[in-house]
Parts: sequence; structure tokens; C-alpha cells
Amino acid sequence: MRPVRAWLRDTAGGLSATYWYLWTGLLINKVGGFAVLFLSLYLTSQRGAGTAQAGLIVGTYGIGGLLGTLAGGVLTDRWGRRRTLLVSHFATVAALALLAFTTPLPAIAALCALLGIAQSMAAPAFVAAIIDVTPAEKRSRAFNLQFWALNLGLAGASLLAGLLAQWSYQGLFLIDAACTLATGVLIAWKVPETLRPAMFSPTPSAFSTASTDPPASFSSASDGTPAGTRKPATSPGGLGTVLTDRIFLVFVGLTLIQALIYTQASTIVPLAMHADGLSPSAYGAVVALGGALIVVGQLFIPRLIDGRRKARVLALALLLNGAGFAALAIADHLALYLTAAVIWTLGSMLAAPPNAEINSELAPLALRGRYQAVFFLTFPAASFLAPSLGGAGLQYLGNAHWLVIGALGAAAAALHLMAGPPRERRVAAIRSETSATANVA
Repeated sequence: MRPVRAWLRDTAGGLSATYWYLWTGLLINKVGGFAVLFLSLYLTSQRGAGTAQAGLIVGTYGIGGLLGTLAGGVLTDRWGRRRTLLVSHFATVAALALLAFTTPLPAIAALCALLGIAQSMAAPAFVAAIIDVTPAEKRSRAFNLQFWALNLGLAGASLLAGLLAQWSYQGLFLIDAACTLATGVLIAWKVPETLRPAMFSPTPSAFSTASTDPPASFSSASDGTPAGTRKPATSPGGLGTVLTDRIFLVFVGLTLIQALIYTQASTIVPLAMHADGLSPSAYGAVVALGGALIVVGQLFIPRLIDGRRKARVLALALLLNGAGFAALAIADHLALYLTAAVIWTLGSMLAAPPNAEINSELAPLALRGRYQAVFFLTFPAASFLAPSLGGAGLQYLGNAHWLVIGALGAAAAALHLMAGPPRERRVAAIRSETSATANVA
């Protein structure tokens, strides 16, 4: 029993009650996230939309997601985490309830855009709140558990959505709304505002170069700095500050490359399997295996990576991502596809905690929401670019497309090793300055 207790303590111990309420809300949201999974099928089978029409309408959800992510980042910093989360969840409830009873396709398209805005607003606020309430040394396990909850919830939603769709599409929207409402009520009841007044905020010029001497603005109350020890800032900066932070933008660019590689699994791999004469059920087995690996194995990742340099962990993750997809150049049977899926999924599992941890380390307190928003834009961008570029690559390059993906993973791994030292110097300077400020106080 002692080894089990030690593992549980290392995996989930020492996290605040507020964190666990946020974690529970994430899990409920994902388990109940049925509507978007079956949106295109609902439009074609229940509302008489053609395939092209359905694609355009679903596309409005994606456009709304881009706008909502940016809006959520700004509101997270201005309104606070709690208020942004509440607005996001209750607006999502309204959009889902209206979608359940709306029949005109133009109105459905407008509601899909609203749904995309409302749902995506929550992501920057959730992560910013987790950073606020979690000390730096415990964030790796916090983000690891968050990634696990997201995948566990997605697996549950995928299983339940098929059953509910056979019963009633209207019921599918309403149950999704009920789950979102439950999360909103939980946040209103148990989650306090985690944003502390920014005692010292960045000016835009502070982030306009790749300097490794950051201002004290990166420090936060969760890092242990006593309140009231800094002078109020006159300029908190904005999105322009984020977009001129070169160290952060290099990290975001490398995350985009990783997302482009991993999104091949959901966009281009099914096309390759179809070309090899494999059935849709075979692709379902590949997806199920990846999900099962994450659900079963993600909780063991912290012990593997704790104490290791994040740049090296991310380099290994990108190498595994690239190698898994490069193996598809010779894959023509299900067993080979399953083996490749194990390799690229392991890469994704390793990358999740350090990616989120680096993002939290580089984001200043006053701009945490905006930094999260820019970071989260990589995922919808990858969802657009991966099928667009990957489809052309598979058509014109054939199996060589997968070798290009493998080379991209290797290049990104090398770039992570190069970008790691500047990131580490900045974080070290942040911690040093935080410690010095605390000592003076």
C-alpha cells in the first residue's frame, strides 16, 4: 500500500481545493461535450443541410472559437478569471438550448458562431486560474492532471454521444447544456476570484526583445511574493506586449509545429488508412488505442519527467511525434498503424506538462489571460493548416509525406534544444528577482 500512497501523493498531492473544483469542472465539461462532435451529422440528417452547407456552418463555430479565445484572454485579465468563466458557461448554456430548438440554417450558423465564442472564452481563464492557485513547483503535476482529465472526458463524450444521438439529437444538445450549467454552478459556488491586483505590471518595451533579463512583472502572488511590496504600474500592457515577446513567440511557434504534427492523426491518417484498404473501424481502433494510452498512462508521466530540463523533454516528445508518423511511410497493415500510434501518443503525453508549465512561467501576472489566449490559438490554427497542407502533401508526395512530417519533428526537437537556454535564463531571473523582492520586504 505504501508504494501506491507514495504514487498518489506524487501524482495528485498538495493541490488546492480550488484547483480540484476547476479540475472537476473541466472533466464535467468534456464528458458532456457532445454537441460539437455530432454537429455536422445533425445538420445533414436532421436539418437537411448539404455536405458543403454543413461544412460552412461548422466552420462558423471555428471562427467563433478564434474570436472567443482572444476575447477570453483579454477578459480574463480585465474582468478576472471567475467572471469570465461564469459568462462563458452561462452563454454556452443559452447557445446550446437555442440550438436544440432552432431550425432555419442561417440561425443555426449564427448560433454555432456564438457557441464557438462562448465555449472558447473559458480556456484562457481556466488555465490562468490554475496558475494563480498552484505554486510553481507543483504546476507540472497540475497540468498533467488537467491533460488527463481533458482526454478522459473526451473519451467519455465520444462513447456517450453515439448512444445519445441514436435517441435524440435535441436531447444531445440539452444534456450538453445541462453539463455546462452544472459546471457554471460549481464555479459560482466553490471557485473564488483568483486574480490578485497586479502590483507591478509590464510595459510593452519590457518584452520587445529577446533579453534574458525580465522585469519583475512575471512574478505572481502564487510564487510567494508578499502583497503590497511593489509599486503599482502605470501601464499593464496588452496583446501588443504578448506579440513582441520573442522568447514566448518562439515557444508558441514550436507548439504550433507540434500541433501540426499531432493533428495529422485526426485529419490525414484516416485518408492514408483508407488508401491502404483499411476500414473505418480500423481507424477507430487507432483512435481508441491512443485515448486508452493517455487515460491509463498519463498519471505516470510526472515521475518520468520531474527534475529533467523541459527543453530536453520537449525535444524527446517531438522526436517521438515525428518518428511515429514517419513510420507510416512503410505502414500498410493495421498492426503497423497501431504501433505508430503508440509512438506518437507517447510523444504527446510527454509534451503536455512541460508545454503548459513553460507557458505559465513566461506569462506575467497582469497578462496571464492574454498569454494563454495567444498560446491556445495554435490549436485552431493547426486544425486548419494540418488538413490543408497535409492533404496536399499526401496527394503529391505519397508516403514521402510522412518522412517530411518526421523531419519536421526532428527539426522542432533541435529548435527546442536551442530555445531552451534563453527560456531557462529568463525563468531563473524571474525567480531570483522574486526572491530578492521577498527578502527586501
